[in-house]
Amino acid sequence: MKILLIDSKESLRDEFRFVLQRLTNGMAESLGAGNCVQGLVCAGQHADLDLILLELNVSEGNGGDAVSAFRGRHPSVPVVVVSTEENSHLVQRALRNGASGCVGKSSPEAMLLDVLRLVLAGDVAVRSKLFQMLLSPKKYRLTDRQRQVLACLTEGLSNKEIAERFDLAEGTVKVHVAALCQALGVRGRKEAARMDRQLGLVDLGFESGHF
Repeated sequence: MKILLIDSKESLRDEFRFVLQRLTNGMAESLGAGNCVQGLVCAGQHADLDLILLELNVSEGNGGDAVSAFRGRHPSVPVVVVSTEENSHLVQRALRNGASGCVGKSSPEAMLLDVLRLVLAGDVAVRSKLFQMLLSPKKYRLTDRQRQVLACLTEGLSNKEIAERFDLAEGTVKVHVAALCQALGVRGRKEAARMDRQLGLVDLGFESGHF
């Protein structure tokens, strides 16, 4: 297993390298880069790369753009972002731009291993206290109907199909979809569905409002 660690602090790269060696019984080969430019160069030199661990602070506030750059050049290599609880908005953007997972800097080793296993198996993983903060009811105040509509979007249903399922006018469904996208901070139904698949929004439960 070959993993690229991108962090501006060499001491943190060494710490992650040590943890990865322990978690994989010495089977992981860890590469290091101090910024995104160096990371892109390094990734281009290793076609057999299995995973990229990207610390969001190295991207100077553009975590989503950094993820897009790596995903654009190396679409088959999953990117896991490493962040702190203060960077929730950056994590959201990174996930929307193709990150396969998120892990907090202070996450236990077992949690890090869980994330790596899920991501390498083709899943999406978000593990840390940051996860709970991102998905708190105060962050996303969706009504019961909006949660139902979101579940339908994730299923791939059209507005007409959603309207038929809940005996609503198609125009009413459009209003719910627009309000849902605004609440989640996404540009459209596809992004909303993708966000639900990544974070499991429908299954978490939110403060209810009126239909």
